[in-house]
Amino acid sequence: MTTPNPMNPGKRSFRSLLFNRSTILSFVAGAAVAVAVGVSAQVAAMGGWHHGSMLDGTHSATEVNAHVDHMLKHFYVEIDATDAQKAQIGPLVKQAVTDLLPLHTQAHAAHQHALDALSQATVDRSALEAARVEHLQLADQASKRLVQLMGDVGDVLTPIQRKAFSDHLQQLHGMKHS
Repeated sequence: MTTPNPMNPGKRSFRSLLFNRSTILSFVAGAAVAVAVGVSAQVAAMGGWHHGSMLDGTHSATEVNAHVDHMLKHFYVEIDATDAQKAQIGPLVKQAVTDLLPLHTQAHAAHQHALDALSQATVDRSALEAARVEHLQLADQASKRLVQLMGDVGDVLTPIQRKAFSDHLQQLHGMKHS
């Protein structure tokens, strides 16, 4: 949903744009696990993993690992993974999560920088722009890491498993209307 801008009804408000950019990285980081485990619809429905979730920084590495393991079990059932595939996919997903978690923290910091710039007596436009650029760079890094993960996991799956997984993700995201 977008928040209308009363000054220009065709454009989203700054708050809406800022919130969406700040949650993009949360979503992307959460999607590292979701892509690999087939539960991305849940993440999308929640608007990303933040506020009381695995990526809010309040969970230990052990808790995050347990959550990833739980989600992987569902993914393995979904694609009917062999033991050999499980042995390959698990480490790929866990490494991606390890790589992506710091990006979430950095995105939160960039979001805070933007809010700080906005809350000054005079709007610090250069700081707002710097925060925007930082968000885009982080989203790009996360996106590249996710594509790498998808390719790595895809290499482990059979064509039939990849097709089933792709169909499942499309349905979860409402992209396929059967």
